[in-house]
Amino acid sequence: MTYDEVLKNAKEVLAPKCRVCPVCNGIACKGEIPGAGGKGNGRGFTVCREYLDSIKINMDAIHEPYEIDTGVELFGKKFAVPFFAAPIGGMPFNYTGYLSETEYCEAVVYGCRDCNSLAFTGDGPKDDYFPSTLPVIRQAGGVAISTIKPWANEKIIAQIKMLEEAGAIGFAVDVDSAALINLKLMGKPVNPKSPAEISEIVKSTKMPFIVKGVMTPASALKCKQAGAYGIVVSNHGGRVMQDTPAPCSVLPQIRKAVGSDFKVLVDGGIRSGADVFKCLALGADAVLIGRPYAIAAHGGRREGVKLYTQKIKEELEEVMMMSDCQNLKDITIDKIIL
Repeated sequence: MTYDEVLKNAKEVLAPKCRVCPVCNGIACKGEIPGAGGKGNGRGFTVCREYLDSIKINMDAIHEPYEIDTGVELFGKKFAVPFFAAPIGGMPFNYTGYLSETEYCEAVVYGCRDCNSLAFTGDGPKDDYFPSTLPVIRQAGGVAISTIKPWANEKIIAQIKMLEEAGAIGFAVDVDSAALINLKLMGKPVNPKSPAEISEIVKSTKMPFIVKGVMTPASALKCKQAGAYGIVVSNHGGRVMQDTPAPCSVLPQIRKAVGSDFKVLVDGGIRSGADVFKCLALGADAVLIGRPYAIAAHGGRREGVKLYTQKIKEELEEVMMMSDCQNLKDITIDKIIL
């Protein structure tokens, strides 16, 4: 199977929910929620691509030949790449139901693991979805980051205990889903999280805990002070507010506020190895990629995810070579033009 075949297959099985556009930029699907689009006018999604496209990379090929190292250490493990599959759920709501929640989870977890990468798994309104991901996480040796919805802390802590039993290496809570329409339609209450609630979650476990959905330096500092392992700078793919800035555009201020000893990941419109490079230069430790992984999984399941991961890794290696960056520490703000 080739990646072009993956895209062809995905276009067939995802119609009409996803067009599998040449560039996944949110224009064709704006306002389509449930679906793969951004909320309202879609600007919370489309602005991500616009911002990343505006950034240029300084080329520098005057250097000695060397082997490129794209590896990153997170959650106590060394991964081959600094990009991971973002959490996506709601296959029957947002996509076509061609893959069940478990089948999608298997595709991204095992496909990423095949490349020594990592998948963030999702949670959702149906009571059986979260438990259905646990056998996959366990069989994968715990190499997945389960992303729990911002339920009441009592429910979150109960889910954490299940993840501990499954051997998970960490987990996240996506506070950016507090206004997600699918949860409201299903009558499942979720809410923002206070610093005290975040602190309570931190104290309930020894697993690294990531807060997903942080978009300001002030919020990032609250998470750090509450004891979180790190954050994901994210506007939930533009699916909860139509007028948010691009996550990458606020990344430098957030990194400056929290310092270098706090883990900062970012998502939002990342579609190539060059985009990964730009995000790292802006201050991210790693990035999450969402919709393209959903396309890869639908078009080729585990193999599709593996092919997509290899594609982005090769693109990142090429950009690093052409900008004189031997490893991720070399990818600094001076390597790009804002």
